[in-house]
Amino acid sequence: MKQLLFHLLAAGTLLLTAGGSACAQNQPALGTFPVGSTTITVSALATGLQVPWELVWGPDNFIWMTERGGRISRVNPATGQVQPLITLPDVVTSSEGGLLGMALHPDFATSPFVYVVYNYTDNGYKVKLVRLTYSGTTLSNPQVLLADIPAVSTHSGSRLLILPDRTLLMTTGDAQNRPAAQDRASLNGKVLRLNLDGSIPADNPVAGSPVYSYGHRNPQGLVRATNGRVYSTEHGQNAEDELNLLEPNRNYGWPTVEGFCNLTEENAYCTANSVREPLYAWAPTVGVAGLTYYDHPAIPGWRGSLLAVALRGNKLTQLPLATNGTTVGTAADFLTGFGRLRAVCVSPQGRVYVATSNRDGRGSPAATDDRILVLENRSFVTTSTAKVRQPQVQLWPNPAAQSVTVQLPAAAAAAGEIAIYDALGRTVRSSPFRVGQSTVAVPLIGLRPGLYSVRAGGSTQPLVVNE
Repeated sequence: MKQLLFHLLAAGTLLLTAGGSACAQNQPALGTFPVGSTTITVSALATGLQVPWELVWGPDNFIWMTERGGRISRVNPATGQVQPLITLPDVVTSSEGGLLGMALHPDFATSPFVYVVYNYTDNGYKVKLVRLTYSGTTLSNPQVLLADIPAVSTHSGSRLLILPDRTLLMTTGDAQNRPAAQDRASLNGKVLRLNLDGSIPADNPVAGSPVYSYGHRNPQGLVRATNGRVYSTEHGQNAEDELNLLEPNRNYGWPTVEGFCNLTEENAYCTANSVREPLYAWAPTVGVAGLTYYDHPAIPGWRGSLLAVALRGNKLTQLPLATNGTTVGTAADFLTGFGRLRAVCVSPQGRVYVATSNRDGRGSPAATDDRILVLENRSFVTTSTAKVRQPQVQLWPNPAAQSVTVQLPAAAAAAGEIAIYDALGRTVRSSPFRVGQSTVAVPLIGLRPGLYSVRAGGSTQPLVVNE
């Protein structure tokens, strides 16, 4: 059952094979730069975008993207084709505000949920967290999980991250209300932690509160590394942007502290309030935004590092992590010359995808902006470890309406049963087959339109039911 959406989404798309990995190298090179002895080639995957805000590598091996105006799309990493899924009608843009961060449910095959955070208007400008459902071609059924967070045109955050314990972290900005960051009753200037249904986890630092950490100004990057630690990048005011190691119930100092506790008044406050200092600071500020973790042999010099992109700084910064993940080595800057950079993600093949933000009102856009840039080692060759595919059941027609015919891989050696499951894993239809039988017609009358999975003899295939 867990293959329901995975097979449907992956069909006809870029698969994780050596052949598929060669496709992205067809784009013309825009430039190169060295990382140690490795030459990194930069090319444009997609162009003509409108302020892309989030890039997420999806389980379908597509890039999922938000654009600030409200559009959510899938981007084919082999061709750059953009497939719009929905434009949210209640997104309200204002300066920095609009559609922001996104995360996909970790069990996407059986729980095809997409989480997004965005600004809207309801008796004032606000921020809310919404869950959408993916049907295979569109997003629909918006469910509000958290709303009414005060906002202004700047300092809304907001990135999302789903942790292995199936809780969701959400960053919020201080909405230019500086004292709110230290007010534990306010949801501004915080990192929040919620269950995936929007409820508050029982083991949060304060019972009944979604607040996970506080004292934040405007965190816009969020990632979990393979060491299990969670890191965040945060906009400072003027002096220092921050890379923070997030820990529950910790105070990160804003508005009294910006960056390290290195001023007299900051030292006293940090000691009195047990402020968690950043692991690294950019001084002066560079508008640090998206954050990812890199640990792939394609670019050996970046292994075990955080990669942060910057808006005003117009660069990508490598932040090597120590083995314990609690200190940062010597930082290095790359990818200058493409303007403002906002979002970043990594593919399983070791390519890095970076979204520009030159049409956000603060940049100087080129004719093809905004773009998704690809950073890759074109000399790296993957070793295919794909398993030999076993014979699968075949379905026709698919999509289907009244009935579907199931073709078994071979005549049945023993009696068995064909089962149809819905997206929640519930059996909604079954039909037996006899010894020697190879095709079975299964009626679909009474099933609601949507995505299902058909299982027979250990083989599972996706099925779309139409009206």
